[in-house]
Amino acid sequence: MVEAVERGSFMEKINEKIHEYKESSSSDSEGEQPSFRKKRLFGRKEPVHAVLGGGKSADIVLWRNKQLSASILAGVTVLWLLFECMGYHLLTFVSHSLILALAVSFIWSNAAAFLNRAPPKFPEVMLSEELFLSIAHTIRYEINEAFATFQYVASGKDLKKFLMVIAGLWIVSVVGNWFSFLTLSYIVFVLLYTLPALYENYEDQVDTAAEKAMVEINKKYAILDAKFLQKIPRGPFADKKQQ
Repeated sequence: MVEAVERGSFMEKINEKIHEYKESSSSDSEGEQPSFRKKRLFGRKEPVHAVLGGGKSADIVLWRNKQLSASILAGVTVLWLLFECMGYHLLTFVSHSLILALAVSFIWSNAAAFLNRAPPKFPEVMLSEELFLSIAHTIRYEINEAFATFQYVASGKDLKKFLMVIAGLWIVSVVGNWFSFLTLSYIVFVLLYTLPALYENYEDQVDTAAEKAMVEINKKYAILDAKFLQKIPRGPFADKKQQ
């Protein structure tokens, strides 16, 4: 009888130790979970909606309002079909659009008096000086950044970035031979208009695949650098930098 009591108390102690171990391990895992952060594409730390600027523009790009987003895509597609497939010209399109708008407004204004209806109210469009100044400031900043990047790449300070820029420009030149400028612009618009929404839906899968791809690219570049790039003679600037 005594042995049975001792054995029962011994088993209770074992169960208590196991329970304490489970609680400690679960608390440790919960403590480590916030410190674990998955690497996101381009090193971003904010959600995709915040990266795109938030607001209605981000909602349109991310297809939060599917009807509005689909209407914009359909409109751009119709314009591309008119200009590229039907041979419509931009100046002709603008002239015909203005003729149609003026004709409808003129007929509506004169018919309103006979039908005892209110004439159309045309919105007063006044472009502020601040709007043009902000646009000019943004364009100026982007152009200066492009010139600074071009100067940095051409100076020979970063061979890896130089090769990346050369490869990117070569790809653009090859793709430019396949399509016209209008078709290429339409393709870029469709990609920029649809890829963010697809990325938001499959964010984890894309980030994992991109991380694996970057690891493989870095390995290939390390092999290329060891076999070929380090053997390229450098200028005096690079020698001073290494010293």
